[in-house]
Amino acid sequence: MSRTYRIAVLAGDGIGPEVMTETLRVLDAVEAKFGFNTERSVQLVGGAALDATGNETPLPAATVEACEQSDGILFGSVGGPKWENLPPDIQPERGALLPLRKHFGLFANLRPGVCLPSLTHASPVKNELIPEGFDVLCVRELTGGVYFGTPKGRENRDGEPVAFDTMVYKKSEIQRILRVAFTAAMGRGKKLVSVDKANVLASSVLWRETALEVAKEFPEVELSHLYVDNAAMQLVRRPGSFDVLVTENLFGDILSDEMAMISGSLGMLPSASLGAKKEGSDLYFGMYEPSGGSAPDIAGQGIANPIAQILSAAMLLRYSLGESDAADAIDAAVAKTIDDGYRTGDIATGAATEKKVGTQGMADAILAHLK
Repeated sequence: MSRTYRIAVLAGDGIGPEVMTETLRVLDAVEAKFGFNTERSVQLVGGAALDATGNETPLPAATVEACEQSDGILFGSVGGPKWENLPPDIQPERGALLPLRKHFGLFANLRPGVCLPSLTHASPVKNELIPEGFDVLCVRELTGGVYFGTPKGRENRDGEPVAFDTMVYKKSEIQRILRVAFTAAMGRGKKLVSVDKANVLASSVLWRETALEVAKEFPEVELSHLYVDNAAMQLVRRPGSFDVLVTENLFGDILSDEMAMISGSLGMLPSASLGAKKEGSDLYFGMYEPSGGSAPDIAGQGIANPIAQILSAAMLLRYSLGESDAADAIDAAVAKTIDDGYRTGDIATGAATEKKVGTQGMADAILAHLK
């Protein structure tokens, strides 16, 4: 009996629709190969939704409803200069992406930072420091910390403006993100680095105490701790020594972008935002999207790298649908395609051995390796 899942497909703006088209072709291929089906509800989001609704909303009710009825969300990219002058609350990023995260309680952001051995030339890290490339997973708490803590605001004190934010975490929030990170480490190299600032921040002291407690539930995982400033340095100096790192919202926002930079190209990096586990299951409801943006400057030219979107679909298969064999096959096909020299413009060097391709050509090569 065939396994059937429901997914919401939100391609969005800029290069979103064209890389999503190629991703769905790859999804078709693994469905046929591994014997499952996805029922796809294609919906508007971001600037595309604003255009369709007369600038009323970047997140229509029909889109939210389709997501509610799905097993996971495959998200593209939103935003662009066309909508930058709209009121902030309905701009695509603030009016669509953040409300989706809030509505579904997506508290865990998983950002892989991968530099394949054949792409070390694209990394700004000295190649002798990463001869075999690296593969790091950053697990970032997404709904707490200084971004959401209260009180926050501005006021006048002693005759001058003062602005203030509050970094606050409940123990339960720390526990749940740590359990996601420990579980991820169990499926990888069983090494977890918890990043904090426990020498300065009271919230980080609680974070470290809680990490030590949760570690007892995962005795096979080697836990270590780094202050965030040292972690930032070590990611540049020795990225290959990391397996999984976990940290709070602000630190994770910064460190995951650093990881993306040292990996060489945002066009290669997927991400997942996970909520609570589904009832009676080890799977999560989640939203899966490329780490990069909508890249309106190259939209419609057929030159965007589709790999980040394709790998996002692989993460959806792994974490929300439980189709790990299909996810592994996509990951392997992408790696083999890169090893065989296929390059979109963002990862090309001009070497004679490279095979320069566009968006569809890269997907064609991946599909060939899947077969």
